[in-house]
Amino acid sequence: MSFKNSTAEKTTITRNTSEIEASTGNIYESIVMMSKRSNQLSVDLKEELTQKLQEFASTTDNLEEIFENREQIEISRFYERLPKPVAMAIQELMEDKIYARNPDLDGLTD
Repeated sequence: MSFKNSTAEKTTITRNTSEIEASTGNIYESIVMMSKRSNQLSVDLKEELTQKLQEFASTTDNLEEIFENREQIEISRFYERLPKPVAMAIQELMEDKIYARNPDLDGLTD
């Protein structure tokens, strides 16, 4: 996923719960879906950030050799400005970009 192109809110806003539950018909299922998707996004975001910061990792822990690295600071600032994974998950749910399968209900036929 491209985190740069996310149009999710960067601040907290009030949501209408009926819009959140519209995709599943149950507010609790919707919250669980958003929670799981948020965790997935968080892991992906952390892996991407870690990979980019590995380029700047030093092999020594000597305090005298620690200096300000402008590129590393810019990368960190970029990731701090991104919307939070929860906001991205909410937006994906509202735009019907995520779905959930319920194995208990998928096998049932009446």
